[in-house]
Amino acid sequence: MAEPLRITIEEGVIEPLPIAVPSFQAETGEAGQLAREIARLVVEDLTGTGIFKETPESAFISTVSDFNAQIQYADWKAINVQALVTGAVSVTGSNVNVKFRLYDVFSGDELGGGLQFSGTTDGWRRMAHKVSDAVYSRITGEGGFFDSRVVYVSETGPKNQRQKRLAIMDYDGANTQFLTDSSSIVLAPRFSPTGDRVLYTSYESGFPRIYVLDIGSVQRRVLESAEGTMSFAPRFSPSGETVVFSLTQGGNTDIYTMNINSGQQVRLTNTPAIETAPSFSPDGSRIVFESDRSGTQQLYVMANTGGEATRISFGEGRYGTPVWSPRGDLVAFTKQNAGRFHIGVMRLDGSEERLLTASFLDEGPTWAPNGRVIMFARETQGEGGVSSLYSVDVTGRVLRPVRTSEGGSDPSWSPLQN
Repeated sequence: MAEPLRITIEEGVIEPLPIAVPSFQAETGEAGQLAREIARLVVEDLTGTGIFKETPESAFISTVSDFNAQIQYADWKAINVQALVTGAVSVTGSNVNVKFRLYDVFSGDELGGGLQFSGTTDGWRRMAHKVSDAVYSRITGEGGFFDSRVVYVSETGPKNQRQKRLAIMDYDGANTQFLTDSSSIVLAPRFSPTGDRVLYTSYESGFPRIYVLDIGSVQRRVLESAEGTMSFAPRFSPSGETVVFSLTQGGNTDIYTMNINSGQQVRLTNTPAIETAPSFSPDGSRIVFESDRSGTQQLYVMANTGGEATRISFGEGRYGTPVWSPRGDLVAFTKQNAGRFHIGVMRLDGSEERLLTASFLDEGPTWAPNGRVIMFARETQGEGGVSSLYSVDVTGRVLRPVRTSEGGSDPSWSPLQN
């Protein structure tokens, strides 16, 4: 008897799993185009991971003409398909219903029960991403990441006159909306744990100040700090009630926390060094940050109450912008060494460092909700150089550009949407 279908995502090269996604069945007269587009987006999501490869329709022996029809496993096995996704779409007015089934061809069984999702026709892409998340999770045993969003800094214009504004988009670059105008420099947007708010740094007062923006209403407010100080590099705690950030006062930069409602601040570091880019662990008990207290820029971990910090980076070069994985097992970082920039990952004790990318300038990593993919910004060299978004899987095998309407930097990945 064949073993149940399951891909274990490990380091190193794996052979992509052959998958077939025939066009979904249109169960109402208006559903034909959406049925085709949803099936294609499911294919794009899954094959974009590098874990799956599509078996083209031209190779099909069987057709799927009815969502409830018996699967001819022998026909799919003959063309080496290992996973088969069938689906059906119905449209009533502005509402769409999408249902799907996943089959393990070689064991001849359905993998999990059928599922259906409902929404509006305008939100059809989310329905497709939800199908992709379910298929991915059932085959890999890992959480999905397709039904998520990314907030980033959208960039236009030459390097010396670059215009920057906050933008939000689906994880794959679709449905871009702008959250601010380009009248002031904005930096480092960061999602809240619930995905409904964004922290960012703005220079509209002439000095860096931290703002919190409600995505639904696009209303924002400044998080007040003392006169004569500069505050930047904010991130939410896992509870969403506290912000950790850097504050420069009298030429010295340290890390603080602030209760987002009361404004009460607590100083966590107190050294002559520059200490910045803090990021909470998933359980909120610790903070990873960058500091030059050793003479070069390195990564450190401390308790969420401050106190003694432990250095975790020891390789050649400079380390910065650390971000704790949502799985808690790795820290992603930017590394500069020998004239090149890299996005890398390491364990919390600094072991098993892996550099996933290399270029003129790679920086600003952010984790997908499942901790398996990292998005970052890559800038090209020269006066005409542009900054663009890329993603790379945690093994470093699958590097892809992310489609954006303009240049992009400083991405922050949301949690999965509800």
